[in-house]
Amino acid sequence: MRKILFLLLFFSFSFGASITNGEIEIITIESQYAGNLSVNDKKLPWIPHPTQKNQKIAFIPAGYYDTKGITVTNSLNGVSGNFEFDIAKKNYKKEKITVDNAKVNPPKSVLKRIAKEKNEANAIYRVFGDNLYFDSKFMAPMNSFVTSEFGTARVFNNQVKSYHSGMDFRAPIGQNVLAANDGIVKIAKDRYYAGNGVVIDHGGGIYTQYYHLSNLNVKVGDKVKKGDIIGLSGNSGRVSGPHLHFGVMVSGVQVSPVDFIEKINGLF
Repeated sequence: MRKILFLLLFFSFSFGASITNGEIEIITIESQYAGNLSVNDKKLPWIPHPTQKNQKIAFIPAGYYDTKGITVTNSLNGVSGNFEFDIAKKNYKKEKITVDNAKVNPPKSVLKRIAKEKNEANAIYRVFGDNLYFDSKFMAPMNSFVTSEFGTARVFNNQVKSYHSGMDFRAPIGQNVLAANDGIVKIAKDRYYAGNGVVIDHGGGIYTQYYHLSNLNVKVGDKVKKGDIIGLSGNSGRVSGPHLHFGVMVSGVQVSPVDFIEKINGLF
């Protein structure tokens, strides 16, 4: 994992560093120099490093559709230092999926429900705590074959509707789904697209998502530990068959779970 360290707080950097769209970088700074952090004018917190007492970290995500560079600014005592990231465009795959037509073009009767569920989730993802709720590496939510990777363009019934915002694990109905790390449950209910789903807040603006479950074992507000059984796999929501969809949201941006886990685990 590449770590970007703000060694020269008050100077602009021009390393030519880049972030692949849909992935993250983790930057570190000596705690005494951690000031007001912004990423393209969006305020983000510096977070205590989980293993280095005198350092702080920040997560810099690049959105799937991002094309412009990312400017990271740290300001302290009226002086600012900048770091520029270019966006490296990744050529993601395409895949065709056949589902109920109502899930591709929902009837008007459910549009308000879909909008409400989206707004509720976005309000949760906009909360960036300045502490982590975990102190160990992340794990996969199940030990199974990955059938669909992050970033794949989703062609539902011959219509390109979205990209795959997570990764799918092969799973029959009823297989245990495990919490990827310690955290607090923020969503645990049935939603139109996600079906029965769980969202866990891990602190620091990190959220994990577990969708299309057949059963929910947790409720909003529950504190969970890594490896806890939070539900059972299923085929609820917009699916073509039973599986587990696992997603990761960082600082309000959907990112590759594989890339995230590799980089966050590099801190331990």
